[in-house]
Amino acid sequence: MTKEKLKPHIPYVGIPVLCAALLILQIGRIEPFSILHGIMLIVFGYIATVNDIKTKKIANGLVLAMLAGWVITIVGRLFFDVDGTISLLINAALGFVIAGGLFLLVYVVSRKGLGGGDVKFMAVAGLYLGLYGIIPAMLYGTILAALTGIVLLIMKKLKRKDTMPLAPFLYVGILITVFYR
Repeated sequence: MTKEKLKPHIPYVGIPVLCAALLILQIGRIEPFSILHGIMLIVFGYIATVNDIKTKKIANGLVLAMLAGWVITIVGRLFFDVDGTISLLINAALGFVIAGGLFLLVYVVSRKGLGGGDVKFMAVAGLYLGLYGIIPAMLYGTILAALTGIVLLIMKKLKRKDTMPLAPFLYVGILITVFYR
């Protein structure tokens, strides 16, 4: 009988660390509040991605933590810039409604072909990105997912009834939006 070394599975964290570092380097060009929100979104998005790949679910607790982080930072910002925060709140609410509404519509129409966790995750991501950030993030993520699905179908690695996690593609869309808007 041979002894096998069991390695704990540690997800690769280089991507969110690198992305957070790149955002921190933008201090002076981007306001610190936006950098903090960007870092939080990168970290929460990464956790959602890992969970979705492993379990095909995005936990409600993660979405609630993401929401709580956003609320805490917004309340903190109110002490420094009331007018700017009110404007940000309106934009965030629109992002929440658009992302949550569109993903909820797809969830209902596809008869749960889209996961409920994806709906909640993108609704809260809409708070972080606002109206003008969430639309491109959703577009990039869903196009990337569709293209990947088509390639996997053509290569016969995926069947029509198979599912694939959507959070990794949405995460890439979020990253593209955070860095190029």
